[in-house]
Amino acid sequence: MKQWDFSSIFLVILVILRVIRAENEGWVMINGTHFMLETGEPYYRNGYNAYWLMTVASDINHRNRVTALFQQASDHNLFLARTWAFSDGGDQALQSSPGVYNETIFQGLDNVISMAGYHRQKLILSLVNNFNEYGGKAQYVAWANERGQSLSSDDDFFTNSVVKEYYKNHIKTVLTRKNTITGTAYKDDSTIMAWELMNEPRCPSDASGKNLQNWIKEMAAYVKSIDNKHLLQVGLEGFYGPSNAEKNQGVTSGSQFGTDFIGNNQIPEIDFTTAHAYADVWLNGTSDEDQLSFLRKWIAIHIEDAQNILKKPMILSEFGKSKTDPGFTVAKRDKLMNTVYSDIYSSAKGGGAAAGSLFWQLFPEGMESYQDGYAIVFSESPTTADIINH
Repeated sequence: MKQWDFSSIFLVILVILRVIRAENEGWVMINGTHFMLETGEPYYRNGYNAYWLMTVASDINHRNRVTALFQQASDHNLFLARTWAFSDGGDQALQSSPGVYNETIFQGLDNVISMAGYHRQKLILSLVNNFNEYGGKAQYVAWANERGQSLSSDDDFFTNSVVKEYYKNHIKTVLTRKNTITGTAYKDDSTIMAWELMNEPRCPSDASGKNLQNWIKEMAAYVKSIDNKHLLQVGLEGFYGPSNAEKNQGVTSGSQFGTDFIGNNQIPEIDFTTAHAYADVWLNGTSDEDQLSFLRKWIAIHIEDAQNILKKPMILSEFGKSKTDPGFTVAKRDKLMNTVYSDIYSSAKGGGAAAGSLFWQLFPEGMESYQDGYAIVFSESPTTADIINH
């Protein structure tokens, strides 16, 4: 009989614990305007954004930062993380050219999913960026031009057949990826709560919204043809189209981005709605009181429309206040956080469509090079940490 040493036994126990903890909650599903677990238990979660997880986890020397993040999040009752499942072109690319993937970076994402499951975190994974950071739609258009297309706008991402095939291939590659740590295909892993088609899609070249609407329909159907277990959302900021421009609450450019909170979310394959809230950017130069007033109206109108028109759950999937704002204080940020949590909780308590919120963004210690002004480090902001925890 083979003799097992202590290290071997410990490794087996660790693997078993990871599987048990990852499967504790199971799949998140939709029940009308609410989320629920497959056990029938309602699912409400506050969480955070940490777009950088895959990149950092791909470096074994920095992987401990991901572990620290998940542990700190769990310690503060945060169990839902939104992060990128893309990095297109450039340094540390997941996809260096169409269909060509860096296995080291992909294994970073494997680690993120595995560690999230161990810490009972669920993930929302975004599949491409609207903006140039991490490649985005501009990189896809550039790839197509390198291969003989003659595209003049980044917004051709939404209409060009070659570009759309590049993106569909990325969807398929990610969804069917078999995790090298857990052995489970991403599409079969309940640690992932949902897929996101794009981070903050915008198509300003077509303010009517037709091009983006058609793209969402096509890509949502494609995702569901591969994976009908996971939930799917668009990744919207929450702006309304020209027919409901007054709902943009004074964000005058909101109706010119080619998005529409109502129409985009009415697509049957889209399971839940999202909105983002950056009053400090959208209403730059206004008072803190005016920004808080906007924030409360913005949240309320999206909850109302999700409840009464769309009949789908709503998550405020990005919000925050930047330290770079003139007059910033931690107390002002704390007041904003309290306002968001209070309004989301009030809706949930009353049976409304609000199901949670994800602040932008959470850092462990040692992430200064990623600082964008919005990051919260618990050890540096104890009052903010206390608000989040309670």
